[in-house]
Amino acid sequence: MAKGIIYVMTTVVPGLIKIGKTGSANFEQRMYNLESNGYRNITGLKRAFAIEVDDYDEKESLLHTIFEKSQLSDTELFALNEDIAIQLLSSFDGKQIFPKNISKEEVFDKATEAKESKTCIPNGEYYMSRKTKRWDNKTIKGTMRVENGKIVVLKGSICCPVIQNPEDSALFGTTAKRSEVEIIDNVLQEDVEFNSVSMAAQFLTYSVENGWMDWKTKDGKPIDVFRRSMKE
Repeated sequence: MAKGIIYVMTTVVPGLIKIGKTGSANFEQRMYNLESNGYRNITGLKRAFAIEVDDYDEKESLLHTIFEKSQLSDTELFALNEDIAIQLLSSFDGKQIFPKNISKEEVFDKATEAKESKTCIPNGEYYMSRKTKRWDNKTIKGTMRVENGKIVVLKGSICCPVIQNPEDSALFGTTAKRSEVEIIDNVLQEDVEFNSVSMAAQFLTYSVENGWMDWKTKDGKPIDVFRRSMKE
């Protein structure tokens, strides 16, 4: 049984991903080459998930067969929601290689939530306003816009500052996202896109959140009502 790594990479084009494979010893070099100049750097490839499995040639071929109707010609590019591919790959038996900071179970749960977030929330704006002990009971306020599955926290939202806490190991993605955007005096200076409503909430509160309960409609109902209605 040949052991190797199957990976998912995102591109600058929403809904276009790459599913590929590489030998276990070649992963970092392969990622470097693809992120630096994959497809002549036109697609802006970025690693999203990778797992080391037995029979990796056969398993990658199976994935390509499953998603063949979404495949672009003879490439390893697929017109496919990344969360679906990550959900499937993270359910494989194997060692997760990327991301390194969270478990396969957490990756699966996040991918599942991201897929639900993008499919069941109606277009519109949703709101968060609450005090947090983490910030001396000061108020966090934010507006989230959902449009055709795209989740965006809007400029002007008030964020909790980065305050160290024992749970911060679970905030790796949020810390990285905070470093990419401009926040002045705890006020967000630009719109920021997220894969899920919980990540959008976590970005503002700087603590682990259930965004389905934190974000509310204009009349104060948690957006979980949309998810529950879809399952009924």
